[in-house]
Amino acid sequence: MSETISDAEFLSAVTFNEDGLVPAIAQDAKSGVVLMLAWMNREALQKTLASGAVTYWSRSRKTLWTKGENSGHTQRLVEAYVDCDGDTLLLKVDQTGAACHTGEAVCFYRKLA
Repeated sequence: MSETISDAEFLSAVTFNEDGLVPAIAQDAKSGVVLMLAWMNREALQKTLASGAVTYWSRSRKTLWTKGENSGHTQRLVEAYVDCDGDTLLLKVDQTGAACHTGEAVCFYRKLA
């Protein structure tokens, strides 16, 4: 059972790490398939909650990026959850196109033999 909280309560429940980031797991809202894991800072999370277009923080480029801004493979936020410790997010999304930058449907496409 889930507890519904406001955007402000949600933001205050998130514990960002020493770099100001929190891991965000993206899951297909319809199928339940885990699509990817990326990072968010406070600004990315606020932008996502305000617009519904999922925005992440690129640790390599040190900038915000909205999923699909170059590829057209977008994520639309359906539901957002913060875990019990506040240190991980679960984003249920409507995914358009491939989730992985490699062109694979999901980032978790390699399995141990």
